[in-house]
Amino acid sequence: MSAAPAYSEDKGGSAGPGEPEYGHDPASGGIFSSDYKRHDDLKEMLDTNKDSLKLEAMKRIVAMIARGKNASDLFPAVVKNVACKNIEVKKLVYVYLVRYAEEQQDLALLSISTFQRGLKDPNQLIRASALRVLSSIRVPIIVPIMMLAIKEAASDMSPYVRKTAAHAIPKLYSLDSDQKDQLIEVIEKLLADKTTLVAGSVVMAFEEVCPERIDLIHKNYRKLCNLLIDVEEWGQVVIISMLTRYARTQFLSPTQNESLLEENPEKAFYGSEEDEAKGPGSEEAATAALPARKPYVMDPDHRLLLRNTKPLLQSRSAAVVMAVAQLYFHLAPKAEVGVIAKALVRLLRSHSEVQYVVLQNVATMSIKRRGMFEPYLKSFYIRSTDPTQIKILKLEVLTNLANETNIPTVLREFQTYIRSMDKDFVAATIQAIGRCATNIGRVRDTCLNGLVQLLSNRDELVVAESVVVIKKLLQMQPAQHGEIIKHLAKLTDNIQVPMARASILWLIGEYCEHVPKIAPDVLRRMAKSFTAEEDIVKLQVINLAAKLYLTNSKQTKLLTQYVLSLAKYDQNYDIRDRARFTRQLIVPSEQGGALSRHAKKLFLAPKPAPILESSFKDRDHFQLGSLSHLLNAKATGYQELPDWPEEAPDPSVRNVEVPEWTKCSNREKRKEKEKPFYSDSEGESGPTESADSEPESESESQSKSSSESGSGESSSDSDNDDEDEEKGAGSGSEQSEEEGEKKKKAKKKKKVPEGHREGSSSEEGSESSSSSSESEVTSESEEEEEEEQAEPASWRKKTPPSSKSAPVAKEISLLDLEDFTPPSVQPVSPPMVVSTSLAADLEGLTLTDSSLVPSLLSPVSSAGRQELLHRVAGEGLAVDYAFSRQPFSGDPHMVSVHIYFSNNSETPIKGLHVGTPKLPAGISIQEFPEIESLAPGESTTAVMGINFCDSTQAANFQLCTQTRQFYVSIQPPVGELMAPVFMSENEFKKEQGKLTGMNEITEKLTLPDTCRSDHTVVQKVTATANLGRVPCGTSDEYRFAGRTLTSGSLVLLTLDARPAGPAQLTVNSEKMVIGTMLVKDVIQALTQ
Repeated sequence: MSAAPAYSEDKGGSAGPGEPEYGHDPASGGIFSSDYKRHDDLKEMLDTNKDSLKLEAMKRIVAMIARGKNASDLFPAVVKNVACKNIEVKKLVYVYLVRYAEEQQDLALLSISTFQRGLKDPNQLIRASALRVLSSIRVPIIVPIMMLAIKEAASDMSPYVRKTAAHAIPKLYSLDSDQKDQLIEVIEKLLADKTTLVAGSVVMAFEEVCPERIDLIHKNYRKLCNLLIDVEEWGQVVIISMLTRYARTQFLSPTQNESLLEENPEKAFYGSEEDEAKGPGSEEAATAALPARKPYVMDPDHRLLLRNTKPLLQSRSAAVVMAVAQLYFHLAPKAEVGVIAKALVRLLRSHSEVQYVVLQNVATMSIKRRGMFEPYLKSFYIRSTDPTQIKILKLEVLTNLANETNIPTVLREFQTYIRSMDKDFVAATIQAIGRCATNIGRVRDTCLNGLVQLLSNRDELVVAESVVVIKKLLQMQPAQHGEIIKHLAKLTDNIQVPMARASILWLIGEYCEHVPKIAPDVLRRMAKSFTAEEDIVKLQVINLAAKLYLTNSKQTKLLTQYVLSLAKYDQNYDIRDRARFTRQLIVPSEQGGALSRHAKKLFLAPKPAPILESSFKDRDHFQLGSLSHLLNAKATGYQELPDWPEEAPDPSVRNVEVPEWTKCSNREKRKEKEKPFYSDSEGESGPTESADSEPESESESQSKSSSESGSGESSSDSDNDDEDEEKGAGSGSEQSEEEGEKKKKAKKKKKVPEGHREGSSSEEGSESSSSSSESEVTSESEEEEEEEQAEPASWRKKTPPSSKSAPVAKEISLLDLEDFTPPSVQPVSPPMVVSTSLAADLEGLTLTDSSLVPSLLSPVSSAGRQELLHRVAGEGLAVDYAFSRQPFSGDPHMVSVHIYFSNNSETPIKGLHVGTPKLPAGISIQEFPEIESLAPGESTTAVMGINFCDSTQAANFQLCTQTRQFYVSIQPPVGELMAPVFMSENEFKKEQGKLTGMNEITEKLTLPDTCRSDHTVVQKVTATANLGRVPCGTSDEYRFAGRTLTSGSLVLLTLDARPAGPAQLTVNSEKMVIGTMLVKDVIQALTQ
């Protein structure tokens, strides 16, 4: 303990007696600091056996880190104490290691076994800290250890450890993106977690790793909506942002049925004189002309999201309020968006940084939803204490909100602002006055007169800005304002700002017929000072000279020649070129006579008046509240807001099966929950609630109860059950359940093949006899488990929207009572027999029309079904094959091939299997299970895997029956030897830079007109090769990426389809043979 008091008063900058004191700045360098002395003592304290000294040393080290000092040289001394038994010391050691593990990776690796032991510590904080340190060591060699640790932590009893596991997922993904599939499994498991502590973190991991896997959200959508209010603020922002994108893909636009008249609501409501003159018949014709659409009914899940986010507008966090505001702006009906205005105005009382972000978003909103902020006009008045950027943004909002009613008030405000000392702000105010004059015709003359008065202002910048704005306003009606043009001409001697001088010269040149006496004199004076002018002014002097030469050549001919001669030898090449071009155009010569005849048309053509628009006009294509919106440029990692779907995707994907034994308790609780918690806020909104919100109260409570009871399975029948319970009709619900059972059994009989019918019927009989005392859900679940085993995997993944999927209620062990999450289904290998009839086969292959599949996934192979064995050669057995582009469950390095068997003979074919194949070196086959019998006229499908070893060599094997052997061969197109990879544009460029020289093949091709559209190019490339599309900043460039299945070598494809000239196709790959063949195939596909 003797060492401790010696340092109790030492705060980092004290010096010994007789030594100078150098300074206490934490950022000061080592030369001026005495840290090196104290570090030796800290090392001694850490090496002692006394926990109290170790704790004191660790506290000081952590305090040093907090003050910004470098403590990395203490790493060896600290890391030794990671095995300390004292909990407090161990916690601080882990805090230190999280900070420095990435810098000192080699030393951290030596203690990795200790971190692994820490993962099994009884203390949850130690377990979480150990995982945090482990994920901070950025060394690829420990990826498997990290993966194992994350999987274990995801199943931990402590929600804090599960939250830490969710945080570790993006770290591991950035270190090794090949682990994506395993990480998605962990994310899927954590998304089912019902703890509010985990929700935000796992959604963040989902956004980082697999934002395109929107199908993972379906089952958890309602749960996330209901948990949202209790999640921490950071998590709320992340979840709201993700749910905004989700809703844009799964629900219909609430504004789709609004009439075309909405753009001019006043005129539409009151009508115009012209409409009255046309008579009543014209109105009928107009309504008949509008397209007839089905009335819009909001999806109950859409309403659930809006209702559960509304209370968060009262959050203390500005980020949460902004997130809810952007959600309402992008998702809510127009009648309901108004609720966010008050919350956003409240944020304007916050810090200037928050004000800046909020005003950026308000400026964008106020262009499309002006009425929303009009009641709060005074909240946007500018204070003298506001920073310049805030002033300019408030000015933008005021200009957007200006209309014929409030324009007198707004102009009075602007009049005050012009007297400000802030010159940038004054210039912006003058531009705002110009915009108001452009947008509101009746105040145009008032604004113009006010701006002309500003021309006598003492401040040159104010005068210059006024000139620029006046020039734009005069273009609208120049004939009436000859006096103003004369007044401006007199200012050329006084105004020195180049832009203002150039604007005056342009005006005089453009309207020289209004000032025929003054214009030549202005040219004379400008010719004198030509060499001293700025470039922008010189160009306008040349323009003025040319226009006057064409309209008044007697007075200005010599002046024009003088100006053009000066310009001919100017230092700036733009001015020299302009002078030569102008001389040839206006002065007739033998060579250029043809052009000079049209000189007047070129120089004196009528020009349209400029439209003064807000700089925020087109910003709403970026998601509000995002960094991209703030910068008005696409930031790295930004995800585009999807467009609304044309047709509503299947809503049943969000249904969850409610266990029977939880329904009773829920039914009692529902009566209490009928009155909403936020009844005041719901009631206040009154007229802002849309008409379509009334009939959904039943379905809202249904969705709420189903999400709270929490299970992970979808069911269309459970919807009916819940609705019947809500209405209180017990008998009705029993009938619907019985009907549901009958439908399921009928469907099951249709799908199950003959080979399984006897067994399944006997099982059904035994079930019905033995389970009379059991609940309906149990019997249904047992039937469904059998049905799942009888169906192929592809049917379970993609259910046609027309067919109602029966509920799957899995057995729930009493040991899982902590969160009632049903265990995840292990993937079942696809059985050999698929269906008894072609109709059922086609039904199973129908894809859903919902947009669940990410846009980056490749379509099915362009080759389609190809013949493997003709029915004549096969003596009645016809065999086709197709490359499914699905991962093969047996081995990820194999290509999944679907084999289609059809018996066209009159006798059953028995014992269909693959004989012992003789394959080239490296190629291997995973055989399909033997098909016992194929009845006459029956068809079936099997899946086999082939490892082609990244080559297009054919796989030769035998198809055997009990009596015959048929030699067959499958040769893959080069495009089927790879799997898509999803990467950002920067990652693509980085990888492409590594694969140059011999690894790069480039070919030029001419694209036909039919292959110029974005959709066609992407479709043809992805149909030819199983590649994933990579986002690209330029519109004429397409990028695709994939990896070969066997070796995992990257294949990068770039198509530069420039509008002029031939397109260029580039393939970068280590496998040069594959690259060459791929180029040939893609060119053939694109040029057909």
